[in-house]
Amino acid sequence: MKSTIFSVLAVLFISILSLAFKADPPSQVKIKTSAICEMCKERIEKQLAFTKGVSESNLDLKDKVITITFNPKKTDISKLKKAINDAGYDADETIANEKSYNKLPSCCKKDGEPMHN
Repeated sequence: MKSTIFSVLAVLFISILSLAFKADPPSQVKIKTSAICEMCKERIEKQLAFTKGVSESNLDLKDKVITITFNPKKTDISKLKKAINDAGYDADETIANEKSYNKLPSCCKKDGEPMHN
């Protein structure tokens, strides 16, 4: 009888622990950017790779939208937009950091011509 109660309690305890440590599924967001060329894509994706909580990012240059997969417990959309702004690019309604924007190559600026490979 004691071993049965102990077994039931052990299974219950393990079940509770597994629920407590179960990871939340990642969130995903799409953000419109002012990116123009492959250099922009590399720059933004690199900036996001070093942003806490981001597990993946992919910028579609055709529509200038970056899809970001992230952990909502570690970051939020405003921080993701700030990371893009800090790389020198607009992110939806938020404007690029002026200092970072001024450091971009001319082809990466809003009125620049994209470089073709």
